[in-house]
Amino acid sequence: MSEISMKERLDAIVCKAMDNMQKVTTLDALNEIRVGVLGKKGELKEVMKGMKDVAPEDRPKVGQLVNEARDRIEARLAEVKAEIEAAQLEMRLAEETIDVTLPAKKAEIGHRHPNTIALEELERIFVGMGYEVIEGPEVEYDEYNFTKLNIPANHPAKDEQDTFYINKEIVLRTQTSPVQARRMEQGNLPIRMISPGRVFRSDEVDATHSPSFHQVEGLVIDKNITFADLKGTLETFAKEIFGPETKTKFRPHHFPFTEPSAEMDVSCFKCGGTGCRFCKGEGWIEILGCGMVHPHVLEMCGIDPEEYVGFAFGVGLERIALLKYEIDDMRLLYENDARFLKQF
Repeated sequence: MSEISMKERLDAIVCKAMDNMQKVTTLDALNEIRVGVLGKKGELKEVMKGMKDVAPEDRPKVGQLVNEARDRIEARLAEVKAEIEAAQLEMRLAEETIDVTLPAKKAEIGHRHPNTIALEELERIFVGMGYEVIEGPEVEYDEYNFTKLNIPANHPAKDEQDTFYINKEIVLRTQTSPVQARRMEQGNLPIRMISPGRVFRSDEVDATHSPSFHQVEGLVIDKNITFADLKGTLETFAKEIFGPETKTKFRPHHFPFTEPSAEMDVSCFKCGGTGCRFCKGEGWIEILGCGMVHPHVLEMCGIDPEEYVGFAFGVGLERIALLKYEIDDMRLLYENDARFLKQF
């Protein structure tokens, strides 16, 4: 699909949404429009899933067009919502008699969770770089969760103390990398994707661990990809999400899925790298793991490692939210305390 055809499709979605918003008179009807266009199964999400059909050189432009379309629709939604609320208030003032001796009733209005805010920002960054967003099953086959990611049967990660097993062949996925393996099996190269979603590990609940949390993993498969491409991509991501002054540092590490592998640190955005309580005096904060896709993983997924190479990375969504909003206890994200959540 060409950039022009995608632009026409996005223009059609925006025009349709604008026309529909002119006709609504209630907040419920307006919310239906919002969900139909911006929701998890909305029209814009379908467009993002179709990024795989766009020529690689056009994907950054198309990603920018998607973000612009979303911004236009969100801005108009906010305007129409304000207009409807003002009209409803005026109508109530004209029709209702208020007994000022009665205690007031405070309406509790919800909003997006810190995890959702962080995920939407992260998706905007990578869609703007030409990536597609792909989701997969949370209940996964052992083959995709471990074997096809170069994790053999005797690997410590497969211990029952670390992984929730449903039976010998089925597990609750411990990472979103199985989505990458499924996508590689389909072919249709090159690949530029991120796979966000919930994952599960047999961890005790404390300030930094939970048996259920969220990851966002990325994968690029193409010809002539190097570690420099990986570093440039992740440096751009870090500057976009933590600020333009952010510096990055890569340290050697080991992951079965990648070779060579590394962990990436960012300069502490609280103290600028001089050392503080937030970064424990180090000046650096670890945020993700990454590396070049192991040739054996490419072979198991039907890709010729002599022709194609690639890189992968994975970041914990809660970690991004905790760092970005300076939250010191992961459990606060799941306790549903309105006093905490309303701060965001």
